[in-house]
Formats: sequence, C-alpha cells, structure tokens
Amino acid sequence: MQTADVEQLVERMAASLGRALSLEDLDGVLLAYSSNQPTTDRVRVNFLLSKKVPADVSSWQLSHGIASAVRPVIVPANEELGMLGRVCVPLLARGYRVGYLWVLQEAEEDAAAILPALKKIRREQDELAEMLLDTNTAESEHRRRREAQFLLACSGNEQATEAVAGWSEVRGRGPWQTATVLRVPDPAERHTRPRDPEERVLLQRISALQATVGIQAALFSAGTETHAVILFSGSPGRAASAEVLDRYRHEIARRSGRPLREDVLGMSEPFTDLRQLPAAYRQSRHAAQAAAVDAPLGPVADYRAIGIYQFLGGASRELAPVESVHFGELKDQDRAGELLPLLEMLYDSDGSIQEVARELHLHRSSLYNRLARIRAVVGSDPLKGRLRLELHAALKANRWAGRPRLEDGGA
Repeated sequence: MQTADVEQLVERMAASLGRALSLEDLDGVLLAYSSNQPTTDRVRVNFLLSKKVPADVSSWQLSHGIASAVRPVIVPANEELGMLGRVCVPLLARGYRVGYLWVLQEAEEDAAAILPALKKIRREQDELAEMLLDTNTAESEHRRRREAQFLLACSGNEQATEAVAGWSEVRGRGPWQTATVLRVPDPAERHTRPRDPEERVLLQRISALQATVGIQAALFSAGTETHAVILFSGSPGRAASAEVLDRYRHEIARRSGRPLREDVLGMSEPFTDLRQLPAAYRQSRHAAQAAAVDAPLGPVADYRAIGIYQFLGGASRELAPVESVHFGELKDQDRAGELLPLLEMLYDSDGSIQEVARELHLHRSSLYNRLARIRAVVGSDPLKGRLRLELHAALKANRWAGRPRLEDGGA
C-alpha cells in the first residue's frame, strides 16, 4: 500500500462529496484525511493531531454497531464529546473489514443527508478497501507463495521442506515447535451461509499474521480454510501462546463481524530437524482438536498433555465408541444424559466422589444412586479394572468423533 496513493484517493473522494473525510484502520489509527474541511469539530481536530481515536470517542462509535456493520452507519452527534454527527463507511475487501472511512456532516444538517451522496464514490470505496488489503503483509504475492510453500512442507513435501529450512528467519533457529490455532465450531453458525473458501483462507492468514506481530519466538504463520499454523523458535512458553491465541480470536471476531469465542491453540513437541515438521504439525493439530472437544484440557493444549487423544489421533482408522458393548448399553439407557457425564468426570478426577458431587451440585447419596444404576446396566463396577479402562477410552473416543475437521487432507 502506497500512502501517497491512499491520500490522493481520499482527497478525490472528499472533493467529489464536498465534505471532510478521514480514514482509520481497525485499531482507530489515522491513515489519511482530506485537506478539504468545509466544517470541523473538536473530535476531528484532536484526531488529526493525535493520529489515534480517543477511548471515549471510540466507545461512542462502537456503541452504534460499526464493528459488525457492512453498510454505512450514522453515528449521531455527541455534545459532551464535542462531536458533530458523521457517517461511518465500513471498508470491506473480499468479505472482510479493513478500515473505516468517516464522512463529517455539516453543522446544521442531518447526517442522514450524507447517505445518498455515497453512491457517487462507490467505486472509490472499493478501490480504497483493496488498497488497504493489498499490503506487503498477508496479501502480497511473495507472502502468499511462502505460505503455500510452508503448508506443503507441513504436509510432507520434501522440496518444500528444504526450501523452508533455507529461509533466513528459520535457518539456525531450532529447536522448533508448531502450533495449530482454530475456531471452536459454534452450533449456532450451522445455519448461516458459509463464506467463500478464499475468504475463509484470507481471514485465517490475516488473523494469524496479526496475532504473531511482535512475538519474538514466532517465525512464520500460514492459514487454511479452517485453521492457522504457526512455526515457533524454541518453546514460546504458556504466556506467549496464550497471547497469540487471544490476539487471534480478537482478529477473527473483528474482521468477520462475529462474536468473540473461546478458540483453541494446540502445541507440538519440540523438534530439531525440519524433516520432522509434518509429524509436529500433526501433533499440534491433534492437540488443538482435543482441546476443542475436551474443555478441561484448556484453550492452550500441549500434545504431551492430551492423553488418550494422542492414540485416537494416530489410529489408522476412526474408532467408534459403540465398539465398546458396555458403552453402547449405557448410552441406550442414559436418555436423560446423567450417567455418561458422571462417569467421565469420575474418571478424569481419579474417582473423587466428593469433588464430582460438588461439581454437579449433587448430594453424595444421589451420586451413589447413579453409580448403582450404571452398575446394574453393565453388570460390574465401572470404577475398577478393565471395565474402567474400556469405558474411559470409549467416552474419549465419543468426544474425539465430534472434533473440528481440518480441511487440508488430515482428520
């Protein structure tokens, strides 16, 4: 993005409308403004001087829904802030917001009068949005080629692995770790129209890139339709991993216009030879998928900490929980959904009756009654020996069957 080109385009749009314009990024940082100022207010003057939207002004603007809007939004005047009314034009490129164009109203007019005039600059709005997107970061051709090469290396392509090993930011920076970051599927979104595949990839790429800016251990990131992949130098540590995840989820939310969610990050074991990258990538995928279906693992999950999901992820075929006869019988009898969750909590808490009773807000006698019902169904004590192992494995296989499916060829 050439700053001069953006400034010239904003000036041209301001001249066409005969109004004062300003352009800001998603963080409220000033990118460009028009010299044509038929009218102004205290907020605009301070913004041009400080180059950043103040917190109180930002709060007022956001309260009118600009963060999720796809059409121009009227933001009314606020006398307390010294702010005239204005119209916010969300700038979207390929389905994602990249900034905001602000059109200031005249002192004695209604901001709604601005809306019809915006049709005159529709083409320039699209051009400006593309300019903001077409930076030398996520959308540059060079970056796209490198991300494609990195993903090929993750999938096991030897030539791509050799190429990545020669990158200046990677060479000599081992040991490495890979992380997979993904959105936990939301059942409420099942009925929404899916985004275009290219848009989904772009959302992941931009979000991962922004999430790792300034994180010294993060060497490279790439995005697919369903998730992002990050290569770290050494062990980034729990705090850095959590920061990357938090940034990622905020980027996903603000660029897609969807609510924040508790998304997950899975981390591989360290490796010292980049030929181990495909195996590490699988580990990080399985760790993220396990965290997505088993909340007690936490939003940041290390591969070594996911327990039986290591085996379920590495199995040569999908293991169905109903392959356990006892699990199938219990599932058939557990119509109220009281027995299987109780068993899983007991297994995961080392059989602590008191802890599980407290967690479920049950009296211990009620818990023992449910255990007796389970014992009657399976014909043996579910807290002992091989039956415990069988049922615990089947419960985790049942969770694993509901994991997010990742699009680039693996489960």
